[in-house]
Amino acid sequence: MTNSSNPVVLGLGSNQGESRTILQHAITDLESRIQDLRASRIYMSEPRYVLDQPQFYNCAVAGQFNGSPQELLDFIHEIEARYGRNRNMERSKGERTLDIDILLIGSLIINDGHSLIIPHPLLRERKFALLPLLELEPEARDPQSNVPYWEIYENLEAQGIYYADFDDYNHP
Repeated sequence: MTNSSNPVVLGLGSNQGESRTILQHAITDLESRIQDLRASRIYMSEPRYVLDQPQFYNCAVAGQFNGSPQELLDFIHEIEARYGRNRNMERSKGERTLDIDILLIGSLIINDGHSLIIPHPLLRERKFALLPLLELEPEARDPQSNVPYWEIYENLEAQGIYYADFDDYNHP
């Protein structure tokens, strides 16, 4: 893929430190390279996979990225590190100050064998990622199956997700 502008959807999560503030600042940081950035509301969710940790704050952003998928991955890793994320020192799917996942890059399907898998390999099972994605892109479809993500979302079990703040209803 060349360095052209591509629609992207990223999922953000945090459950360490001042999570809401970290997410808000990370969104501002993402605006430096993602044009026409739109952000979902912030949601709270029960942890999945590793249950002995605090609840997560989650949201999604969508916009246009001018660069390759690898450049996007490098960019989000820089932002994660800025907020204290150390991938070598944390337990898998455990606590983190900031996690940014590439959920979608247009309708691309990528698997480089290790760190770059698009769409995100666990997106189809995570309501905490699907709900904010659907808030921004209600017609989004899984590029592999062409099934609408809202249909995938509806067929998942309850996973303990709710708005982080009732005041979020007052924001555009």
